[in-house]
Amino acid sequence: MREIVMRPIGVVRGGRSDPIDDGWDRVSCQIVLDPAQFSAEATAGLADFSHVEVIYFFNRVPDDEIQKGARHPRGRKDWPKVGIFAQRGKGRPNRVGITACRILSVDGLKISVQSLDAIDGTPVLDIKPVMTGFLPHGTIREPDWAREIMKQYW
Repeated sequence: MREIVMRPIGVVRGGRSDPIDDGWDRVSCQIVLDPAQFSAEATAGLADFSHVEVIYFFNRVPDDEIQKGARHPRGRKDWPKVGIFAQRGKGRPNRVGITACRILSVDGLKISVQSLDAIDGTPVLDIKPVMTGFLPHGTIREPDWAREIMKQYW
């Protein structure tokens, strides 16, 4: 397979400095876009949306924490051992995270958001507005452990 190289479009500023697992709904931060790549036109119309999906890079995950097989989510033996593609942990093969979060404001190259589960200094790879037409169709199914893991997350 061909290697993919990406250049961050910006960085997360503010919010948390440590990757704590829970309580992200109380966290506000800014996504600061790179002025060498973008002008304020890049965010024109974005404030008309309530939410954005932020794609980012888990840059502080060391190589020895990358998972390629199965594990117990959060190391909890009372939850089933599941493959990395059946969970959303940060130790992913390509260290890519994605989160839908609330837009608080848009000011040129600064996008203030709430509930982004990325820490200060996290490289941002892309931003997309949340549109209802792209939301899942039909009933969403998930195992009990997945609902339990999210009880305190937001």
